[in-house]
Amino acid sequence: MPELTSSSEKPVAKRVRTRHFQTAKDAGILITGLTSYDMLSAQIFDEAGIDFLLVGDSAGNNVLGYDTTVPVTVDELIPLARGVAGAVKRAFVVADMPFGSYENSAEEALHTAVRFMKESRAHAVKLEGGVRSADKIRRIVDAGIPVMAHIGFTPQSEHGLGGHIIQGRGEGEAALIADALAVEEAGAFAVVLEMVPAEAAGRVTEALRIPTIGVGAGPHVDGQLLVWTDFAGFSTGRIPKFVKQYADLRGVLTDAVTRFRDDVAERSYPGPEHSYD
Repeated sequence: MPELTSSSEKPVAKRVRTRHFQTAKDAGILITGLTSYDMLSAQIFDEAGIDFLLVGDSAGNNVLGYDTTVPVTVDELIPLARGVAGAVKRAFVVADMPFGSYENSAEEALHTAVRFMKESRAHAVKLEGGVRSADKIRRIVDAGIPVMAHIGFTPQSEHGLGGHIIQGRGEGEAALIADALAVEEAGAFAVVLEMVPAEAAGRVTEALRIPTIGVGAGPHVDGQLLVWTDFAGFSTGRIPKFVKQYADLRGVLTDAVTRFRDDVAERSYPGPEHSYD
């Protein structure tokens, strides 16, 4: 199954589809995902062979200047998703359905999902909640729209959960598994497990036919997803424990901006090589 690749294989340019997620799980090939909110980052991640890009409501914290994801709107996310979807050749693009855009009813959820598919050209949508969201997932899937589910810690419910609290510990594991089974039965093609104990995530993964994507869920899952500004050292503030930082882009960009400022102040830029005759 060449469309999703192991770390030892060279990525290929064939478009990733929902069926490839299931093929990857069945073959034991780990799935990779990153958030993306713009054309340029999407191009880089796509060319590097990342399997799917999530246009997450984490844009609230990383693009729009909000403290949480709660204020993010559909109208704010659709242009970001359009830019990402238009930039990729291979990666599967998933658009987050923000808080308040699907909770009222299955019909509201379908309406929002249809907007994303028509206006942003994303390939699928993602929404939070297990048992409580199963009817919404089913309605969207029945309309022919792929859904990635999201259980465990659900950021849109941060206030109700009492903050960034690990989910699925102790007696909470049974509820986590119930949520996972509910979204699978409703037709989700994959499920994100966020901030849950590694062993619990492993048991969920064993219980499901569909792939599990971990965000702070340890190694016993079928794939990994990170917020790109966290893993690349571009974010400010608290970085979650589960994030491995692979670069210091904030440091690199700060250095570049400082040198530009100094060159302009010292009149060394622009030089003759940067000027037209």
